[in-house]
Amino acid sequence: MANPLKNHPFAVSAHFDSSIILTFSVDKNELIDLIPKPLILDLYLDKWAFITVAMVDTKNLRPKAFPKIFGNDFFLIGYRIFVRYKTSTGRNLRGLYILKSETNKKKMEILGNIFTNYNYQTIDLTQKDHNNQIEISSKKSNFNIVFNRIDEELISLPEGSIFPNWKEARKFVGPMPFTFQVNQEQKKVLIIEGLRDNWKSNPIQVQSSYVDFINRFGFKSIKLANAFEIIDVDYDWKKGVLDTW
Repeated sequence: MANPLKNHPFAVSAHFDSSIILTFSVDKNELIDLIPKPLILDLYLDKWAFITVAMVDTKNLRPKAFPKIFGNDFFLIGYRIFVRYKTSTGRNLRGLYILKSETNKKKMEILGNIFTNYNYQTIDLTQKDHNNQIEISSKKSNFNIVFNRIDEELISLPEGSIFPNWKEARKFVGPMPFTFQVNQEQKKVLIIEGLRDNWKSNPIQVQSSYVDFINRFGFKSIKLANAFEIIDVDYDWKKGVLDTW
């Protein structure tokens, strides 16, 4: 964040055709070293922390001041941890800390790494739809996810989920209101607030998932905790704000 251009210097708008989010529970002791101070893990039952992969099909992504004609369409993938942060004014904020980001277009990698600290990389991406069974995969990133879109009443929580029901599971589905980046040398936290309309999380039935980036951490306690899809959402990100801690 020493480069002010990377501090999300302007508001951004986009439309999400689809946002698919798989959230994995991990014992808090296995995730604690992956987040920088002063962020703390956002926990369930004071034991479980969460790491997610979010796959977002965006349309008309652009600076908010620009009309849609200047927007671009990208597929974005983010690997995030659920966290909390207490601001210098005493506000307790709930949000996400981004570990890594991927996209299907080089243009997004270049612009994303100029204006954010989200560590974008360009990957190959394949999407297939077989009668509402969706497969999303990448050879370069070594992941493959297959899920079904079916009626919510017919969908069970993932086997072994730490949540007792979908109501509790919905408490941990992104995006959270805020995203955080930390400069520990300057003792500053960059806060980016997201605004959305028509946000409805629909459970999906995951048939299989392999996410190499998450698997490489070697978590011993990891389990798929929930899986949702959100469709047809207008989304804005405010200009980043720096807070001293």
